[in-house]
Amino acid sequence: MSALFTIGYEQATATSVLEELRRAGVGLVVDTRAVAASRRPGFSKRQLAAGLDDNGIGYLHLRALGTPKEGRLAARAGHFDDLFRIYEAHLATPEARAELAELVGIVGSGRRVCLLCYERDVAHCHRRRIAEFVCEQVGVKVAHLAAPLF
Repeated sequence: MSALFTIGYEQATATSVLEELRRAGVGLVVDTRAVAASRRPGFSKRQLAAGLDDNGIGYLHLRALGTPKEGRLAARAGHFDDLFRIYEAHLATPEARAELAELVGIVGSGRRVCLLCYERDVAHCHRRRIAEFVCEQVGVKVAHLAAPLF
């Protein structure tokens, strides 16, 4: 049965995020960060992929679905209207459209997929828009996961 989840790792440990993903039965994490690096232990691309693999969960980085630098700066400043305006324009790029199509195909194939980004509050994160788009295309519902705070 296909399903779509999202999760942000802000204020969570790698262990708590992995536990939440396992609890939800996620089979593939799609990293939607433009830059898959993190100062937080366990969340840089290689560490994250290895930790997921150790737990039987696949990893895919769709970099073109990440927020452009100017959108990240708007988000950090709390200008979420600007973030989403910038991100909508970004979604129209050929690279983002190709990766959206790839994601739609994966979710439509029946995989239990979770979109991952840093921002804990999905209302302030671009992954909400990605999830909305996929749900419109595939007809699945989305569940926003939250790992326990550290």
